[in-house]
Amino acid sequence: MKAAVLTAPGTLELKEVPTPEPDADSALMRVRACAVCGSDVRIARHGNPRVTPPQILGHEAAGEVVAVGRNVSKIKVGDKISLGADIPCGNCSFCEDGMANNCQINYAMGYQFAGSFAQYVLLNRLMVDYGPIHAIPPGVTFEEAALAEPLACVLNALERTPVQFRDDVVVIGAGPIGCMIIPVAKAHGARRVIVIQRSPARAEMARRFGADVVITTGGADPVGAVLDLTDGLGAHLVITANPSPSTHADAIAMARNRGRVNLFGGLPANSRIELDTNLIHYKELTVSGAHGSLPPHHRRALEMIASGLVRVGDLITHRFSLDQTPEAFAAAQNRAGGRVVVEPWGRTDA
Repeated sequence: MKAAVLTAPGTLELKEVPTPEPDADSALMRVRACAVCGSDVRIARHGNPRVTPPQILGHEAAGEVVAVGRNVSKIKVGDKISLGADIPCGNCSFCEDGMANNCQINYAMGYQFAGSFAQYVLLNRLMVDYGPIHAIPPGVTFEEAALAEPLACVLNALERTPVQFRDDVVVIGAGPIGCMIIPVAKAHGARRVIVIQRSPARAEMARRFGADVVITTGGADPVGAVLDLTDGLGAHLVITANPSPSTHADAIAMARNRGRVNLFGGLPANSRIELDTNLIHYKELTVSGAHGSLPPHHRRALEMIASGLVRVGDLITHRFSLDQTPEAFAAAQNRAGGRVVVEPWGRTDA
């Protein structure tokens, strides 16, 4: 089969590799769509301790089951399925307590296990038994189903720091994740969703996804702008949805007393941030992080997509063939638009 293989940090090569053969406890999926996540771009450029080259990346995927082992009953040949990324080990205390995204082994598709920038992907026993594998609802395309994975991460974040009725919610960053947060926050009762974004094109995307106010930073002071909009009090909930370290300090500064801050956006390795922790102390802030998701989040994400609550298809601005995977990564790195999708078998709306 064809696959895009990370052979070393900074080197992504198209190769012919053996098609995986499922054993009695695993399955094989024909990949119909795999989206490029920001973490894929960071791994391809800088490597990752959980990824040992040569490895096939890609964890936002959907396709159809083409083979199953004799012990597999969860899925069958012909099923159209969507995959999440995080795979519980099933045995540690975190997994037993329902917090598998905090599993200390931290297995994931496209990390320790080969991912979906390939014509086929193997779903091993752990993925089949414990992982986020869910049927694609009727009317949802493969490329939309692939985006259930990042939407599941949004649901995890908003579970960690829930939106309360009539909250003013600030989202810093209007990339695909930030835009997904907007309708979910409003569905949970937010009074206003205020989005902060540097790029005019992504600011317009935030408006299309229902942002009530969009602050385009340029030379403006985003903290001052949020305080002006909230009578000097600040926002009830602030979520960082970008890889910029400075926005973490901004989030603390623009939260109101007893507000919540979710540092959702992952940062480059070795980032250092200066925080005025007195603001956390005297404003009695709750500061949380969020990463990854659990299988129930992934199932609910597919339900939200099917209902039309989150129009993830509108976030897809670039589509590439498997042979064009390096170009797909370049497009994602340049943040020229929304989500970038690789389609190993060509365009399909089925």
